[in-house]
Amino acid sequence: MQPRILTVLICSQILSGVGLAAGVTVASLLLQDMLETTALAGLGIALLTAGSAGAALLVGRVSQARGRRPGLAGGYLVGAIGGGGVVAGATIDSLILVLLALVLYGAGTAVNLQARYAGTDLVAPTHRARAIASVLVATTLGGVLGPNLAAPAGELAAFLGLPRLTGLFVLSSAAFALAAIVLLLWLRPDPLLLARSQSAAQDAGRNAPGAAGPAAEPRSARRVPSLRMGVLTLVLSQGVMVAIMTMTPVHMHAHGLGAAASGLVIAVHVAAMFLPSPLTGLLVDRCGPLTIVAAAAAALAAAGVLAAFAPGDSVPVLTLALLLLGLGWNAGLVSGTALVTEVLPPETRAKTQGLIDVAIAVAGAVGGLASGMLVSAADFAVLSLVGGVLAIMLLPAVVRGGAH
Repeated sequence: MQPRILTVLICSQILSGVGLAAGVTVASLLLQDMLETTALAGLGIALLTAGSAGAALLVGRVSQARGRRPGLAGGYLVGAIGGGGVVAGATIDSLILVLLALVLYGAGTAVNLQARYAGTDLVAPTHRARAIASVLVATTLGGVLGPNLAAPAGELAAFLGLPRLTGLFVLSSAAFALAAIVLLLWLRPDPLLLARSQSAAQDAGRNAPGAAGPAAEPRSARRVPSLRMGVLTLVLSQGVMVAIMTMTPVHMHAHGLGAAASGLVIAVHVAAMFLPSPLTGLLVDRCGPLTIVAAAAAALAAAGVLAAFAPGDSVPVLTLALLLLGLGWNAGLVSGTALVTEVLPPETRAKTQGLIDVAIAVAGAVGGLASGMLVSAADFAVLSLVGGVLAIMLLPAVVRGGAH
């Protein structure tokens, strides 16, 4: 049943990718216009990721109790409602409504990442990273299409009498709702519930009188190092990526570049976040996750240095920097997810995965909020260099992890 489940997840990810990219592309610009300051432009991404944190916890708990289908579909529906609230709040110039709606909208982004776990529920350990990658790469189509719809979506919004920057939120709300419908109708049987029943049957067989083999899998010695290394990789990759990505459109706008230019840069960035996933998954399965964690640190650090020294009006150089940023995040996400998934049993898997994604979302919220403040106090170059230094911190952890 794994191929069928992956197909359904891929379809939902294509749709939700549009919503994921919309918030990234225009949330900061929308709040900058409403607040008339750059210092709090990162508040939009911070609220998105804060909502993502709460949603990750709730989706994890619902999935643990009732399965992946209600957890994932419910999160997408909340995200769709949040997108509608952003449109309504911007139309009536209600900052409070926009801020609250962005928190709800974050639920959709949380589910977009949580879906990668559903792809691993029924897969063999030697193919786990490739299953993660299959789900992630599906986000590419919607993620690349979304930012490039910024200009036409703005025209559509203006035609409807709405603020131009709300156009992508109109499209993303519809995309989130369709993703929820796909999961509700076709994610059957539920992969987590099926994996849990299979695990219980295997345990019963091992514990039966006369059964051969060990009663328990001897993985406790590597559980803590793998889990800690995986969480650290996921958290640092998310924080660095969100901080630099959040302020790139604002940085470009300050140097006279329009929405089309920033949309192109973000589109390349989102493509780099998800498109290399099949290759990354293959490398993780064959070379080991710690090797790819080191590669992630190198790519994120290079992205920070390049963004710091790129001319503010140079679309090609900023595009290359954001491409490296996306590649580093992708390597960190796939390798980090593989590290934490290999040590989590089906009985507690979804709840623990939800808690891990809360930590990821908090890191993104801190990165998004701090990015605007740091750019306002210093400049974009300082922000980028700080991100690069934080990424390098992964390398000593890789060395320690390899010693276990």
